[in-house]
Amino acid sequence: MDFSMHPHDDDKMHEECGVVGLWNHPDAAAVTALGLHALQHRGQESTGMVTHDGSRFHSHRGMGLVGDNYGDERVIRGLAGARAIGHNRYATTGDTVLRNVQPLYADFEFGGLAVAHNGNLTNATALRRALVRRGCLFQSTTDSEVFIHLIAISLYSTVVDRLIDALKQVIGAYALIALTENSLIGVRDPLGVRPLILGEVKHADGSIGWVLTSETCALDIIGAEFVRDVEPGEIVVIDDTGVRSIKPFPRMAPRFCVFEYIYFARPDSVMEGMPVYDARKRIGAQLARESHVDADVIVPVPDSGVPSAMGYSVESGIPFELGIIRNHYVGRTFIEPTDTIRHLGVKLKHSANKVTLAGKRVILVDDSIVRGTTSRKIVEMVRAAGAAEVHMRISSPPTTHSCFYGIDTPERGKLLAARHSIEQMAELIGADSLAFISRDGLYRALGHDGRNTARPQYCDACFSGEYPIPLPDMIDGDARQLSLLTETN
Repeated sequence: MDFSMHPHDDDKMHEECGVVGLWNHPDAAAVTALGLHALQHRGQESTGMVTHDGSRFHSHRGMGLVGDNYGDERVIRGLAGARAIGHNRYATTGDTVLRNVQPLYADFEFGGLAVAHNGNLTNATALRRALVRRGCLFQSTTDSEVFIHLIAISLYSTVVDRLIDALKQVIGAYALIALTENSLIGVRDPLGVRPLILGEVKHADGSIGWVLTSETCALDIIGAEFVRDVEPGEIVVIDDTGVRSIKPFPRMAPRFCVFEYIYFARPDSVMEGMPVYDARKRIGAQLARESHVDADVIVPVPDSGVPSAMGYSVESGIPFELGIIRNHYVGRTFIEPTDTIRHLGVKLKHSANKVTLAGKRVILVDDSIVRGTTSRKIVEMVRAAGAAEVHMRISSPPTTHSCFYGIDTPERGKLLAARHSIEQMAELIGADSLAFISRDGLYRALGHDGRNTARPQYCDACFSGEYPIPLPDMIDGDARQLSLLTETN
């Protein structure tokens, strides 16, 4: 969470960040940088790393992409040590400053501590106000710094006990990693909304290195093996004696973020035991069963719509074609964003493959519709390429509510599905028809017998408005946000 307000200039929901932690590796900084590179999709605004060499901490924080920051060997050499944590933060247009780049570091009575956090604390505003009244001085506008101050004022003696004390005061969805002088610590919120996994690296001398990270794709790039998911509400403490587990919270039914399967996670990752690629293909197949229409070609909106479109194609028997080509080399500041350029901006990222579209009845498959601006331009582009019909199919239910658990979303009043019926949305984006997968269909595709099941559920608040974690800041401190949260369609 960022305490500054920032507008949204991209018609997608985005993860705020990804984390990597490494223990006992001779090339900790370089390997952590590789892990962060694998998680680049989870954050493109900034990246940071803190290492420890057995006696001192070293840090690097910078704006931009992982390769821009760690491509210089001098930076890696300056990050000495066999222990490291790193963080990627998602790009917004708000308070984009170096002071908000993580990991955050502070010196305590017990020694140094660095913290990297993925998620959002829903009582961060109230905690921040209370801490400021106690004399705490905040250096950033991120809620992650709340952890630092809660640990600092705790009366417990050990860092783990202080961390537990802090965790029992915060409310929200989080995956957190911390580096001390003698341990690497990983924490997941009690509902397990945000992901965190444990991996290991087997060295040639027989010793073991340990990894904490947001996704399994980061393990793959560094040659690590998956061990297990960190459990909801679990603290794992890694030191030279190995890994120990602490579970300070009562067990609760987990509510993993369902959007990880739909869009956020990289397709080659495995989340909570489920391959993301397979999940997306099954979602596409279920979407075809629920809302098929006669057509000549199935076209994904790249890249996130590709696996679902493949599943749709197999289920429907209609050919899959790359009717839209994505340009992967467009930066956010490629050209001055005048009104004219904004109108043409979608063409910087996507272009129509006219040969596959001309004269065809096209089914476009995408992962979501947020504000609808990109969907409208994509439909216009496909029609301009000569498509006879354009039908839009979405591999998630309608996004009707904002996320307050670490996902960058517009306020509810700007969500297209919060203000319009599906028929109205189809007209607004210019499609001949529009359909979304149902909530029950989504759960079936993910291996559950509909949404009403005794099996563990997901957090699907962005579709249902059912927020599994309390939102005290929305109630106590921000009447405007509360009105946005509770307004009816």
